[in-house]
Amino acid sequence: MKKNKETDNMLKNIVGGIFVVFLALNVTGCALLVGATAGGAGTAFWLSGKLSDTVSAPYKTTIERAKTAYRSLKIEIEQETYRDDVTQLIGKHPDGRQVWVDVRPLTENTSKVEIRVGMKGDRSESARILARIKSYI
Repeated sequence: MKKNKETDNMLKNIVGGIFVVFLALNVTGCALLVGATAGGAGTAFWLSGKLSDTVSAPYKTTIERAKTAYRSLKIEIEQETYRDDVTQLIGKHPDGRQVWVDVRPLTENTSKVEIRVGMKGDRSESARILARIKSYI
């Protein structure tokens, strides 16, 4: 096939268009959301300073296990807020930062756990708390 100027321009336009779409998704954060969704069920994901995961335990059991994890990690529970659709445990980390754990019922036997440590979120410490909660389930 003989290359000509028109074919070269078309190829440049296609590549440029793909690049612009990718750049737009990346700048708006949609690529992160698509990537997190593509990760699959059962995989914890990090979004806006929170670590979120689904656990195989009923809502009330998950709340109790989160409290047990707080105690074992020496996180002092400062406030507990209970509603039918979410329970929030606010605690004080031994280093002084606030810790938020939200537990939401998904099904009869699964719950969603969201964890934030500090105002901006500490991913590694959130993961450690999540692992501790899961170890009690």
